[in-house]
Amino acid sequence: MKAVVFDNSGTLISRYRAIKDINSGFIHDNTSSIDLVDKDPYRALVVLQTDPSTCLVNARPNQTIHQFITRNKVPFDISYSSSDIQKEDVLTLIQNENVKISDIQDTIQAVVEKDYNVQICSGSGFIMNTRTGHIEFTITAGGKIFPEVPEVVEELKKRSFHIYVASGDRMKSLEELASFIHIPSENVFGTADSWRKKEIVAGLKSRYRVMMVGNSANDILALEEADVGVLTTQQAEETPQKVFDAADVVVGNIKEILDIDF
Repeated sequence: MKAVVFDNSGTLISRYRAIKDINSGFIHDNTSSIDLVDKDPYRALVVLQTDPSTCLVNARPNQTIHQFITRNKVPFDISYSSSDIQKEDVLTLIQNENVKISDIQDTIQAVVEKDYNVQICSGSGFIMNTRTGHIEFTITAGGKIFPEVPEVVEELKKRSFHIYVASGDRMKSLEELASFIHIPSENVFGTADSWRKKEIVAGLKSRYRVMMVGNSANDILALEEADVGVLTTQQAEETPQKVFDAADVVVGNIKEILDIDF
């Protein structure tokens, strides 16, 4: 039996990401959050497990991110990190940080203005420095499913492949994606960091031959663990050489995975 494990952002969906630099106030739309984390050994990407289009948009803008999380008991997870940080340490580290919910709302508005769907995406979050406790960037990502994806998924089903999604994105948005492409919600692993993705692939290898399909540095361990690791460059972003090195096959369009001898 065979299985395919897909990353989401940049792999199944064309991603638009708005990232606000807290120091300058500038909102970048051509920067990778993974690359930003990789640039500093003390950075971590934190994903808020709440709907940006309702809960965050309607939140009081002048409260700090720490206040918003603690007052509303908002769940969150570490999606990617350059440092060894535990989830339970996040709130302690940022408790004196003055970055506001309005800084996240600015990035939500930037995504909405680009007409991207803030449901099928990684949602909102922030990049923090685990040494200083400062929130350095706020983030919202939106996505549009690559047009070839539904066809690819249906063809894989016809070939009796089992289909999974393992992504660092917000769990609720991934469940909505799973519904759209008609795969079981139990086959979706949300807010999975690099090590978790590797564990997922390793666990599936006890039952299947596994193909991993991803596009960025947080997929490296899973690409290396899989029987076949596939890097897709359809997102058309600059990809670090270390991701190319981890992959067995490189494709420019998700549809090309159907031609891989596996």
